[in-house]
Parts: sequence; structure tokens; C-alpha cells
Amino acid sequence: MTSDATSPDHAPEPASTLRIPLQDHERWWGGRAADAHAMPYGTAEFARDLAGAEPVPGRPAEGCNQASPLLISSTGRRVQADGPFRFRFREGELEVTGAGVRLETNGQSLRSALQGAADATGPVDSATTSADGAAPADAAARRGGTIRVGGPLPDRALFTGPQYNSWIEQPFLPTQDGVLDYVRRLLDAGLPPGVVMIDDMWSADYGNWTFDAARFPDPAHLARTLHDWGCRLMLWVVPYISPDSPAFRRLEGAGLLLRGADGHTALRRWWNGVSAVLDLSEPQAVQWFHEQADALCALGVDGFKFDGADVGDFRDDDLTGGLRPVDMCRQWSRLAARYPLSEMRASWDMGGQPLAQRVQDTPPAWGEAGIVSLIPRMIAQSLMGYAYCCPDMVGGGEISAMQSQGDIDQEFFVRYAQVAALAPMIQFSASPARVLDEEHLAAVRAALRLREHHLGRLLDLAEHAARTGEPILRPMAYHHPGLEDVRDQFMLGEDLVVAPVLERGARSRRVILPAGTWTDAQGRRHEGPTTIEVDAPLEALPVLLRA
Repeated sequence: MTSDATSPDHAPEPASTLRIPLQDHERWWGGRAADAHAMPYGTAEFARDLAGAEPVPGRPAEGCNQASPLLISSTGRRVQADGPFRFRFREGELEVTGAGVRLETNGQSLRSALQGAADATGPVDSATTSADGAAPADAAARRGGTIRVGGPLPDRALFTGPQYNSWIEQPFLPTQDGVLDYVRRLLDAGLPPGVVMIDDMWSADYGNWTFDAARFPDPAHLARTLHDWGCRLMLWVVPYISPDSPAFRRLEGAGLLLRGADGHTALRRWWNGVSAVLDLSEPQAVQWFHEQADALCALGVDGFKFDGADVGDFRDDDLTGGLRPVDMCRQWSRLAARYPLSEMRASWDMGGQPLAQRVQDTPPAWGEAGIVSLIPRMIAQSLMGYAYCCPDMVGGGEISAMQSQGDIDQEFFVRYAQVAALAPMIQFSASPARVLDEEHLAAVRAALRLREHHLGRLLDLAEHAARTGEPILRPMAYHHPGLEDVRDQFMLGEDLVVAPVLERGARSRRVILPAGTWTDAQGRRHEGPTTIEVDAPLEALPVLLRA
């Protein structure tokens, strides 16, 4: 561990407030990906405290999905801070309160604003104002809300093939035979090899990171078989430790479990019950985790799905040597970044890091709560520097809703797969080979063939993202000011417009095209800026390429 992993990232600073009059037609993004439904900000009142979140039953706070102390605007401005801040849009003004809050300007567009955030530790060519009106600290000292660039990509296997997660097919009780049967049926149905993720409860207890021998009698054979089939293997892990388990007793005895303000081991409620939490501020606890993970890698495991460690799992008065709840969330992501094949559901201020970032669990629903939310959430992730994003599991990953819906809505499943087909990553859980008839399965295979056709573009954009911080998936306004409120289509780079169908029963959709000449799948040319109606039968994902 480096020294910044065991001490606060910044010396505490008093909070200050910055009041920013909004410019004409200015729109903003950032804060939390979970707030994508309200983005772009600037047209309605909205408030958020990034230090915490809204209470939900059984939990005091829910810091789900990706977040960062960064707001960027369509006019080249950005707000950064040295930690979580409160912000409010109201009556033509943005009010931000936090430590080290500052407003900076880089160019006059959304793209230049993000480029400024990605270059915040390099040469600064921008107008800068801090909350107290003073000049900022040296650029090299700016850490909060920046997008770190120049590092590696996540493992390319996360992009090149689909990801197959056991969660919906085998919730809580996956087995070796069940996993192999799940993957074999997918491959036999004509889906390509990819990354296989074994989800919750492949081990006997949380914190006992060894395969349950009763359900996985030969994990090395499991890994070899998947590798022979052209697949990679990932395992689900969390920082939680089952109480009164052997791992709990060992870790508590060594002082490696999170302690509350009373000095005793903290027990925290999460979605699977009540558990202790690995003390991520303690280097020996991190070393212990790596030892367990390395032993699994020696069996043939290729990487890990890192779940949990939400901001709401921690308290301001936990005994963590000064690390705040957001810092503890970030520690989990830093620990994950050691493994090229890794996925996060929750991260704090980790923009630009080589981590796959999944959209939060989504219900199998048409409309704003379900499929319509996917593109805005990926846009929000992308504009905070989380370029390697995945729109949850095709068909929905919210287990209670998936189990209660009865028969799968096959049209919904296909349209969801089309949203994900040209996203940075695509992940299945409910098996297309089980839930779809031949017509709908053929439509999913067509979406995967389209992804394969554009895979070179996706990989080039991913490598560009690692170098520059620019996103793979981009809102229309990223290259075309004036399209800030377009939320149901996106661009890959500068030359491809992707417009998935998001409405039940629709067989065409409206597509907004920016300036330029655009070619549709039938070879027809369209001169922008314009709005067109395109055919979109069940098997079609509307895509237009700049001529």
C-alpha cells in the first residue's frame, strides 16, 4: 500500500460556499451517476449532498453507483473540490459548499470542460476562481474531482466478448455444474465466448474466499474448462465478513475489521443481511484480501467483480485513521485496480482508473425507471471519467423484480440488448438461450454481430480514453452544442450516432442528427442538422455513420 492509502488524502479544510450565476442555456452534469434522471442540471431546482445520500429502509444512506466531486458544464466550466460537497441549482444559480471548492473554465464547450478536468494535474490554460476569490493551489496539488489519465486499460476481454453473470440464473446458490451448463448452453445457442462471472455465494461465508467444496468440488477444472471454451473467469467479492465465522474470528483478533466510534467491531446492514466490514484503512487488511485473491488466481481465476463498499456502509465517526466514508469507498476501488479484470458497482472519485463500472441494478421495466434510464446513466458515468461503463445485465439485474415478473418480456430483452450492444461493455445474466424463442434470440445475435462489426472502433476509443480521459460513449452535445437535452441516443466517438428503440411495440424512432452527412444501414444519406424517422424492426439497432 502507498502512504495515501492509510491516511486522509488531504488535510482538512474549512468548507466554503461558491455561488455561480448560470450562463444562458448552460447545462451541467456530474456528482452521482445515480442522479442521471435529473441531468443535465440547470433547468429545474435540484440539490444533492455528495457526503451522503437519501435514506432507504434498513440503511441510513445509499451511496450507490459512481460519484465524484466534479461538475462540468456545456459552456466549458467545471466545479471541483477536495472532497464531497453540497450543491444546489435554484433560480438561475448554482450554489456549491465544500472544502476547496473552485470554479475553473477551459474553453467554451462540454468537451473542453471535460478535457480541462482530465488535464487538471498538468499545464493549466484556464481562468480559475476559488470560493474565497484567491488563486488556486499549484495545479499538481489538485486531486479532488479530477480524471487521472495515462494509465492502462481494463483487460480487453471485458470489451471484446460479452460478459455472462450467473446472478439471475443461479442467485445465491451457484454450482460448478450449473455454471458450466449455463455457459455451454449460451455457446451452443450461437453466442460468442466471453467473461464468465460467478456471483454471490460461491463460497460458504462472506470473507471466506475459498470455493464451497460441496458445490464447487474442482474449481481448477472449472477454470480450465471455461478457458478451453474461450472464456475467462471472474468471482464476485465484497468487503463484508459473516459474523461468528472463522474468518470473522481471525480478522477481529488481528484488529482488521472496521470499528465504530465505541471502539467495537461495527456490524452494518447491507442488502444480504448484517455483516462486519473489512477495515480498508488498514494495510494488513488489504494485504489479507490480496492473499485470498492471489490464491484464487493460482487456481485459474482471472479477476473479480467488486461489489459493495458503498459510501453509506461507513460512518463519519468510524475509527479509520481519518479516512472519510468516501475515502473508504475509494479504497475498495483502489484495491480492485490491482486486477486488470475487475468490475465495480460503486466508486468515489476514481475517474480515469482502469476499472469496469456497472450501472446500478435496473428493473425489467419500460420507461424512466428501467430501460429509459440506461443511456442517461452511462452518459453521467462517462462525463465523470468513468469511461469503461456497462448498462447493467441485459433484461435487468434487480433480482426481486426479475423473479417476480413471471415470463420474460422478450421484446424488452431484445431492446435492452440493443442498448448494450454498442455500449463500452455488454453483460448478460438471464440466459438468452433459456428465455428467448428463436425470433428474439436471432435479434440478440444480430445485436452482437453489430458489436463485433464496430469492435475496432470501441477498442480504439477505449485506448483513447485511457490516454486522454475522453469518454467512449458520448452525449450528442459533446461534439454538437445545442443538443444538451438529447438523452435517448448517444455517439461513439465523433462519427457514429446510436439510437436504440426504448418504447414497447415501436418499429421506428425519431433520430436527431447533427451537422454533417450521415449514412444509415440501408446506405441512404442524410444531411444534418435534421431530424429523421428511421425504421427499427425488432432485429434492428438504428446506427448512422458520418459519411
